[in-house]
Amino acid sequence: MTNTQHPASKSTTLDPNQTSYFGLNIPFLDHLGVVPGYAQDGKSRISLELKPEFTNSFAVAHGGLIMTLLDFAMAAAARSAAKHPLGVITIDMTTSFLRPSIGKIVVEGSLLKAGKTVHYCEAVVLNDAGQITAKASGTFTLRR
Repeated sequence: MTNTQHPASKSTTLDPNQTSYFGLNIPFLDHLGVVPGYAQDGKSRISLELKPEFTNSFAVAHGGLIMTLLDFAMAAAARSAAKHPLGVITIDMTTSFLRPSIGKIVVEGSLLKAGKTVHYCEAVVLNDAGQITAKASGTFTLRR
């Protein structure tokens, strides 16, 4: 049996050709073109310009894309409050879709409560008019 290391346990060193997501190298977000805004004091903000390939059959943002953005915004908020250099792991996430997301998508995450091992967060997706198009709550644990 070969002793191989699981890819998730590898170091998260930054590739200078990729975007830094608040100190982490996240190729999937880089591939999508997510723009990091800030992550500090339990708050975060990211954005994405919706592309046709990210839409569903109704020509609006695909729900999976929106959930990805909500998940990361909450995780970034959790990490920022704990000043945690490693990532966090999503334990659970509940999402509500309120209206279609089109154009520039802005996502704001916030930490509701930080525990020793579990953090409770929420995030909202905003459209160009500042309306909430989706929201989520999630539970996260700090990666050790």
